[in-house]
Amino acid sequence: MKKSLIAATAAALLATGCATPFAPAPLATNFQSGKQPKLQAAAHWHTIAGDVAAKLSAAIPANTPLFVNQQANASTFERAFTSQLVTALIEAGHPVMRSPEGALRVGVDTQAVPFAADRPQYRHAGKATALGAGIWVLYDIVEYASNGPAKAALLALGAADAYAWFDSEFAGGGTPAMEIIVTTSVTDASRYVARNTSVYYVDDADQRLYKTPVQSHAKAFQVVGGE
Repeated sequence: MKKSLIAATAAALLATGCATPFAPAPLATNFQSGKQPKLQAAAHWHTIAGDVAAKLSAAIPANTPLFVNQQANASTFERAFTSQLVTALIEAGHPVMRSPEGALRVGVDTQAVPFAADRPQYRHAGKATALGAGIWVLYDIVEYASNGPAKAALLALGAADAYAWFDSEFAGGGTPAMEIIVTTSVTDASRYVARNTSVYYVDDADQRLYKTPVQSHAKAFQVVGGE
């Protein structure tokens, strides 16, 4: 009887979870899964410049003159992104001026944030499920192939490629160690007129492109002390 009571108590504890009702600090939990783009090419910079221009355009009156400020000590990314933003704003129909007089100022601020390397990345709850779904979807591609060995071969190829097809959305490798916060602001003399902030992953091998020249050439020196 005693053993049965102990077993029942243990089962009840497992059913209600292992967390105690009181703790000295909040328990760490994960955010709900989300997706964040990884910048891997200059074409990606052009894409996000177009996206930023579109979002700013929605908050700026039409035909408002704009002046895009370019920082002197800019990173490779900042120089390219600022130039691409000028192009995107012109394509959106805004007059972009070469001097700030009589225009709203557009400023780009970036912050490269390094995190710990080798952060875990859980892409799928079950890869076999994705493969199974892929077989059915890719079946439509070979539905009209001739019957017999040719069709069987195409179906086998579809099964082999299904996982790669659906997994292509995700960037290769682990979670990047660096992220970049890109904030673009439109201001007049006294207030913010429009503002957009986005966060992106940065390929670890390309971190130098997102650092200012001062950051890129900074060196750390170890001081060996005397008394």
